[in-house]
Amino acid sequence: MNRLLPFFGFMLLVLLFGFGIWWNTQHDQNAIPSPLLDKPAPAFNLPKLYEPTQTVSKADLLGQPYLLNVFASWCVECGVEHPVLEAEGPSLGVQLVGYNYKDAPADAKRWLAEHGNPYNLLIADEPGHTAIDFGVYGAPESFLIDAKGMIRYKHIGPLTPDVVARELKPAIAAMAREAQP
Repeated sequence: MNRLLPFFGFMLLVLLFGFGIWWNTQHDQNAIPSPLLDKPAPAFNLPKLYEPTQTVSKADLLGQPYLLNVFASWCVECGVEHPVLEAEGPSLGVQLVGYNYKDAPADAKRWLAEHGNPYNLLIADEPGHTAIDFGVYGAPESFLIDAKGMIRYKHIGPLTPDVVARELKPAIAAMAREAQP
């Protein structure tokens, strides 16, 4: 019996390894569930990027849905996402709010001048404190927030045409259906 213990130990490891492979094929490994989904967006009061003496708060944005897109000039993947925002932004049917994250305002303005500005509104969080409340892991990230200020969708990483078509637009449509009486 003592000779069989290593064999059973090995078989247990094989079974665990096999289960791990099966589990990874059944679940999206890039998906990080957000505890904020279907909860109120955190309160914020941030300066406008181009008019830093003026601020925008969560309360200012209530009443209409918006897509809060976290970006930065230092973010390589934001450059990949940016043409998608420019192409798809007007057809989304929601306000596109640019959230400049941990970036010097001059760098952000220069980057937007070079790449274009798809945003309806631009806010800045140079120290990154508010991003902590949103659970931001890094840029780019996007949050779909309904007219009542509830987070309805979160995407980590760049928005691609496929993600916009398969996830974001259906989330916007579902949110619009919920808002109808």
